[in-house]
Amino acid sequence: MNYYEKFRVKPGSKVHLDNIDASFKGEHENHRSALPEIQDYNRKIRDLQYLMYAEHKHSLLICLQGRDAAGKDGTINHVLSAMNPQGCTVTGFKQPTAEELDHDFLWRCHKAVPRRGNVAIFNRSHYEDVLVQRVHQMVPKEVWSKRYDHINNFEKLLTDNNTLILKFYLHIDAKEQLARFKKRIDDPTRHWKISESDYTEACYWDAYTGAFQDALEKCSTDYAPWFVIPSNHKWFRNLAISHIVAKAMESLDMAFPKPTENIDEIKKKYHSLDQREQKKGLISGEKKSPKKKK
Repeated sequence: MNYYEKFRVKPGSKVHLDNIDASFKGEHENHRSALPEIQDYNRKIRDLQYLMYAEHKHSLLICLQGRDAAGKDGTINHVLSAMNPQGCTVTGFKQPTAEELDHDFLWRCHKAVPRRGNVAIFNRSHYEDVLVQRVHQMVPKEVWSKRYDHINNFEKLLTDNNTLILKFYLHIDAKEQLARFKKRIDDPTRHWKISESDYTEACYWDAYTGAFQDALEKCSTDYAPWFVIPSNHKWFRNLAISHIVAKAMESLDMAFPKPTENIDEIKKKYHSLDQREQKKGLISGEKKSPKKKK
């Protein structure tokens, strides 16, 4: 199944989140069935990240959005498990600091975009400014309504600089969110995840639905697509995202750069060093030859 096309929000299309099955799991019945495919995509992502780092022409930005308990942290753990962390950064965007509020709303995100050859993951993102600030009326409509165009222009700037942008909305339903909240309450090792705001924000479910839908409709473009990922089943979420990431990275048609050194000359130097080490080994072996037994 081509998850890239199935879950991509096509530019200009309408999004109705209530009509999308958050428990969709495709051709697989369970995690055990999907695991070989997940592992295959992870190997592809690992190899493609290595190629991206070596080529040093492209970068990858992954944006994760979703309701509380949608699985953003779990998705990050999954994606990073397939990559070399030396070439990755993760940035979480929470309530803006005083310094950030003194700049335009994109300033703090622009500082965190990936440099060439690297991967950056945004846990929440610049879309918070058309979600939280809209729902809670932190800024007037005349301010946040203009931000969709600013976001599209910002993302076009990044893609013109060879940054591949993939944006994932992790779609869970209200029943699944409540079940995950309960797990946090019942499991002492998850108590640290509990936040009172999770429960107060849940009361704004419908308002957030409208805000998410507008963001998905207005800001899914050919150059920076949105994907609505059914996420009630964590294993399926991981399968779909790894499939999409691998497919998108393959489309870059990357290649290893040509060597900067004369390989024939390097081979000669290598063989010279190798022969010298072998001679050392022979001499050392003669000096340390074992005594004959009587």
